[in-house]
Amino acid sequence: MTEFEFDFLRLYLKQRSGLALTAEKRYLIESRLGPVCRRFSLAGLPELVGCLRLARDGAIERAVVEAMTTNETFFFRDRTPFDLFRDVLLPGALATRASQRRLRIWCAAASTGQEPYSLAMLLAEAAPRLAGWRVEIVATDLSTEVLEKARLGLYNQFEVQRGLPVQLMLKHFTQVGEQWRIAESLRQMVDFRPLNLLQPFEHLGTFDIVYCRNVLIYFDTVTKADVLRRIADQLAPDGAVLLGAAETVIGITEALVPDAEHRGLYRLGRAAAAPSLAAPSLASSNLAAPGHLTVAPALSGLRWAAR
Repeated sequence: MTEFEFDFLRLYLKQRSGLALTAEKRYLIESRLGPVCRRFSLAGLPELVGCLRLARDGAIERAVVEAMTTNETFFFRDRTPFDLFRDVLLPGALATRASQRRLRIWCAAASTGQEPYSLAMLLAEAAPRLAGWRVEIVATDLSTEVLEKARLGLYNQFEVQRGLPVQLMLKHFTQVGEQWRIAESLRQMVDFRPLNLLQPFEHLGTFDIVYCRNVLIYFDTVTKADVLRRIADQLAPDGAVLLGAAETVIGITEALVPDAEHRGLYRLGRAAAAPSLAAPSLASSNLAAPGHLTVAPALSGLRWAAR
């Protein structure tokens, strides 16, 4: 790969996905785009670059971007963001949203669906306390390929064993040959939509809770600031944002600030004094303690937003 081809691909990927590739990541282009060349019967990267410059084949363009994006994920990844949802954000919503009985959640880099489905399982565990509520989980990703897998809700043995407690696997999954399919009731909870975070997303509406984890690490500082500012614009005044363990808003934007009490949570900078989605007390939440999820009852009385 020549310097011209590398520079072209680096700029191309940054403009279309936000991916900021440094010179030492050059090997990623060669290793990940080689299969794309073979898939479309191209002689190699020079011919691929030629196709992209002509911009005549949308399928090749999508394949290049999707091949370069990282879709690593697993159920209850990093655990803490889900403990915070169960022990802080959901009890807080039950208290502060009692009159509206509506909750909107956005998973902004959903990949193959493990993150939104993990939240759906926690909501299923809390179903008795959400009777009559309208709950919506919107899950977006740049890759249409991973979204299709997410909609199917079909995972192999390795995928269901990564982070998923065995009692939840047995309760919410059915074995299909050598794979496991998540329950239809949980699949119906999640609205999967294709979305590029570099493009406008105000049409999604306002959210109470936003998960945007392990995607900003691939952006440069300017792109991070832009995405975080626009996420803040879509956040309810007392809403919350959760980022990846290696991500932060500090030194990047003032639109969001770290939550004063809970590490890993971020609030609106311009409304830091507003009431937040925080539990009055964990003892009164009637939700399971960390590591001890209760057996989920039927989802009667819980209304999922129409899609």
